[in-house]
Parts: sequence; structure tokens; C-alpha cells
Amino acid sequence: MDLEIKDKVALVTGGSKGIGLGIVRRLLAEGAKVANVNRSTAEGEALQEEYAAQGQDCFFIQGDLTDLNACEHAVDQARTKFGRIDMIVNNAGVNDGAGLEDGPEAFLLSLQRNLIHYYAMVHYALDDLKASRGCIINIGSKVCETGQGGTSGYAASKGGINGLTREWAIDLAPHGIRVNAVLPAETWTPLYEKCLAGADDPQAARAEIEAMIPLGRRFTTIEEMADMVVFLASPRSSHTTGQIVFVDGGYTHLDRRFTSTNETELNAK
Repeated sequence: MDLEIKDKVALVTGGSKGIGLGIVRRLLAEGAKVANVNRSTAEGEALQEEYAAQGQDCFFIQGDLTDLNACEHAVDQARTKFGRIDMIVNNAGVNDGAGLEDGPEAFLLSLQRNLIHYYAMVHYALDDLKASRGCIINIGSKVCETGQGGTSGYAASKGGINGLTREWAIDLAPHGIRVNAVLPAETWTPLYEKCLAGADDPQAARAEIEAMIPLGRRFTTIEEMADMVVFLASPRSSHTTGQIVFVDGGYTHLDRRFTSTNETELNAK
């Protein structure tokens, strides 16, 4: 299927690793031009060089998005490079464990890491998005629905992302701008692999998590996340807006009698 995004310009935050990198690679595979905003210079420049060798644009913009000036600079740089912005993928963030005991300053910093720059990027690119009748994809997390414990800032940020997605879908519909959110749950990323590597038995820890994922008893892949994001960003989903889409193998919402039941027993019923 041609997703009809060839030569469209996407501004992606946190596009040098994990889910963000998967999104960048899928956009480029579909012929889009990408501006990738990331803190790590080495990773961003390496990705830019990789695609430049293939004749594709993966323009790296260095910036710490907790700084509002960096957000505005990133939008300006993307506009200067490509002359337009057709889509924004707000992806950058970190589950930083800012809990109730850590105090208001830690909570505020977590909001800056995970929520404030979502608003800032769209605010600074708003005229561009109106001109292109573009779209916004916000990457959230199942934590906003389920809670996790010990991560108040991250949970509040992800809940805020859902709220902004619905709010912006209303605000921007008259301009033809679509806004959707994509939420992962248990997605197999290098960071997740690194976290499980610290367990006494990493394979057993992984199997325990996978047993709770109804569809296929496996982690979601980065590629599956990216495919959903890029489809929603494309004209192929031209009448979809204000939606919060879980790509999680049924982990978040399906009945716990299923997720906690041995699959052999379940199939025998």
C-alpha cells in the first residue's frame, strides 16, 4: 500500500533510538523527509550520515527539549532545511521514576521531560501545520491508564498527552489537521532489554511478562509501533482524529482472567 507520504516532511522528537528510531526508519522507507531532534549528537549524526549515503534526508537537530528555546530552535531549523512541516511526531520522553516522595521539583522536571515539549513543539510549528493541513502523532504510554507505582510525573505526563490529543483534535479540525495518540505497553526496545538484563534470570523475567500479553504471548515490536504511527500520519487515515490507539497485543484492556490463565487451559475450553 502506498501511504502517500513521499516527500512529506516529518519532525520527530527522540528519533535516534528505540521506538523513535523505528518511526524514523519507517517514514524514510515510505519516502518522507525527516528532521530528527535528539540530545545525543553522536547517534543523531550517525543516522543522518547513514541515510545521506542512500540519498535520503534524515536531518539531525541537536537539542534538549526540556529547554523551550531548544524546541523553538528545532522547529526553525526544520523549516529552514525543508521549507515546510507536514507532521509532528512527539515521541521523546523517559520514565524517570519521579514519585510522590521526590517532591514538587522532581515532579515538575518530569513534566518538562515528558509533556511540556509536546505542547511547545506543536505551538511553534502551528502555522506550518495549518499551511500544510498536516497531522500530529503523540506517543503516550499505557501507564496513564493502568498506573505503575513510583512514577507520578511520568503517569501524569502521559495522561496529559491523551488530554492534549483530544483537545487539539477539536481545536485543529477546522484547519484540516488530524491529531492522534499511539500508546505502547510492553514493547521490546534496547532499553527494555537492558533493564531485564539486571534480573537474576533475564529470560525468565521476559517470559513472565510475555505470559501476560494475550496476543501471541510476546512483546510488541518497535516495527509494529512504527507501522501504526506512520499509517495514522498518512492520508490513508484521512478521517481519523482524536483517537488514542493502543498497540499492545491486548495487554492493557483485555480481561485479566485471560492474561493470567495458562494458554493451554484456555484453548481447551
